[in-house]
Amino acid sequence: MFSPSHFAAVLLFALFASVVFGITQRDTPRRMLRYGLYCFILFVGSAIGLSWVMYLIAR
Repeated sequence: MFSPSHFAAVLLFALFASVVFGITQRDTPRRMLRYGLYCFILFVGSAIGLSWVMYLIAR
């Protein structure tokens, strides 16, 4: 059975959400890809940033 870690789950969510955002929000394939990558980087970056904030608050 597949049981991903929290970080793997965040990466999977970011990947699927970015694909959907790229396809639905832009009209040309080049712009879809660029926007999808942009969303993926923002998802992963914000997850890492917020996890550090929660880690520092918990200490």
